[in-house]
Amino acid sequence: MEKPKKNEGIFEGKYRALTIGIILAVTTVAFEGLAITTIAPSLAQKLNGLHLYGWIFSAFLLAQIVGTMVIGQRINKNGVFTSFIVSNLLFVLGIVIAATSVNMVMLIAGRVFQGFGAGAIITCVYYSITLGYPDHLRTKILAMFSSAYILPALIGPYIAGLLSEFISWRFVFWLVVPLIGLAVVLTLPAFRKFSVREEGASKSGGKEMYAVLLAIGTGILLAGLGTITDWKGVILSLTGILIMIQPLRKLLPKGTFSAKRGLPATLASRGLYVACFFATESYVVLALTEVKQLSADFAGLIVAAGALSWSTAAWLQSRLDSKDQGSGRRKRVTIGICFMIVGVTAVIFAVSLPKGGILFAIISQILTGFGIGLANPTTGAIALQHANAGEEGEVSASIQFTDAFSPGLSIGLGGAFIAISETLQWGLLIGILLALSLQLVFVIVSFVISFRIKEKNVNSE
Repeated sequence: MEKPKKNEGIFEGKYRALTIGIILAVTTVAFEGLAITTIAPSLAQKLNGLHLYGWIFSAFLLAQIVGTMVIGQRINKNGVFTSFIVSNLLFVLGIVIAATSVNMVMLIAGRVFQGFGAGAIITCVYYSITLGYPDHLRTKILAMFSSAYILPALIGPYIAGLLSEFISWRFVFWLVVPLIGLAVVLTLPAFRKFSVREEGASKSGGKEMYAVLLAIGTGILLAGLGTITDWKGVILSLTGILIMIQPLRKLLPKGTFSAKRGLPATLASRGLYVACFFATESYVVLALTEVKQLSADFAGLIVAAGALSWSTAAWLQSRLDSKDQGSGRRKRVTIGICFMIVGVTAVIFAVSLPKGGILFAIISQILTGFGIGLANPTTGAIALQHANAGEEGEVSASIQFTDAFSPGLSIGLGGAFIAISETLQWGLLIGILLALSLQLVFVIVSFVISFRIKEKNVNSE
């Protein structure tokens, strides 16, 4: 490994094209994610599918698992250039289907294609980071993942809310298409320089099949939990769990469930706090619009506060990482999760108040955003330290798999609580509070596991 050059940055000549391409790609996916979070309650109401609210997100995220694994396993063989083109084509197909939806089933189908494409796109980006940057620059470019949320955070949720309120939620999907085209045009020249690598290609088929089985099993589990008050729901839930067991054992590094020190504990802790953040964000918007009766555009501004806080913290951790040369990474993860615990506690209090609570909701989004901004680029850098030669695609896919599966399951579980609350006539508020309380449990467990994260020494490489 080359010795770090003084003041070397990710916008230096040999990194500039790749850095700009990555920012554009991530910004496109980020814009879509933030915008859909804002309009989801209105969308579900207009398509008469509030009981399927969680599936707007879970369908996307479960398909993201498949996209992540398919591309993660094949990228060494096919190359990042071809993989990136296919990923974007599928993402656009999903946008077209979702934008023209006439019911929730069609919308969910579109979200499946979007999820597959998004998972594949980000896996291509992680792969490029592993090959394109030395370790001392990886936290900087990973921080740009969060910085790429700045523009979408400033305009995405608010514009999405305005479009939904005054024109149509369909325009939120169409708005992304030009951004995708620009990202592809400017990114592909940078990706072309990476050569095709044959390592690990023979193992792809098995993991792809396990990814499909896991998505199916998780879908069956969530469908069953939504009707758990009926005996058919119990059978579906048990069937889903049985289908999920073997795929999870194959797709996650050995020792993940026991939080073994090193990469397994890193992914376990990351999966839990990522699940907490995105599920909390989703159900906060639902609570603000359906319980607190706020407009979609105002709810979008509150979501934007969390995204901007995330970006600020990511920039801060990048500066700290440069200052201590990575020695404080694990500590920053733990501190970040502490911020999230306080933030989730605050939002549960805000939602439970019979009146008001908006200020607490804003504060909670800022705290949870700041916490994940500290933790996420850092756990990404630690995980990438564990990638040996020829395993870059594997580790990149494991990171993206964790980021997709955990919130997909968590949001789906929250949706099941809402469906159960409707069935038992407890009301929407109780369902939302149960969903948020589950996220608090997840982030507390993540905090405990964070003490088992172990960095790999790269100084001798």
